Amino acid sequence: MRNLKVKGEKMEVFSLTDQDRATLQYKVTTKLREVILKGNFEEGDRLVQEEWATKLGVSRMPIREALRQLEVEGLVRMEPRRGAIVTPISISDIKEIYQLRAILEGEAVERSLPFLEQEDIKELELLYKEMIPLGDNEKDVEEFMKLNADFHRILRHGCPWRRIHSMIDTLLKGIPLYTPSLLPGHLKESHKEHSDMIHYIKNNEAIKLRKVVGKHILRTRDNLIGMMEESDKLKGNASF
Repeated sequence: MRNLKVKGEKMEVFSLTDQDRATLQYKVTTKLREVILKGNFEEGDRLVQEEWATKLGVSRMPIREALRQLEVEGLVRMEPRRGAIVTPISISDIKEIYQLRAILEGEAVERSLPFLEQEDIKELELLYKEMIPLGDNEKDVEEFMKLNADFHRILRHGCPWRRIHSMIDTLLKGIPLYTPSLLPGHLKESHKEHSDMIHYIKNNEAIKLRKVVGKHILRTRDNLIGMMEESDKLKGNASF
């Protein structure tokens, strides 16, 4: 196994010593996830805790916690005596994950709609209003991700199919939850689609609700693939 060498990118050193632990952890995890998804690692590269603690200007503890999260997402695997081994997600993986999400979540929200109550709709509206002022800065994106996860959970929680929830939850353990941290401008489009979802729920339009949820997920897929392809082009043009 080779020690990790980040190719074609000068890493910034984070000055996070005054940040609280939760914010520090988020920043470290986001940075490591970003460099993996942008293709700076090759499959089998080692992600060495000491090396990344130095690069990011932090202790080993947030690196270790970030690696646990990335292992859940399938971006690294932990091996005895070798530590964290990078397992990059390919464009093919992205297509598979998001296509499955679009199919399963579309089915789930359509079947959930008859069981949603007024309290559910009020909660969706409240979450939507809380998301609207959020922008693309780091703090706002972190808050958006939490609210967005709650929004989608309520959308489908009325679906009586137990197994479909389990399958969706498995897919959501990977990168879909964290896509907004990678895609500038993502939030504005999401706000419009969330508004449409609430409209279709209020008007009991299950088919339109299913379609907009699918569109919402597949748009994110396309934007993420575009980011990865652009990163590949930049690496191809870089001199080493």
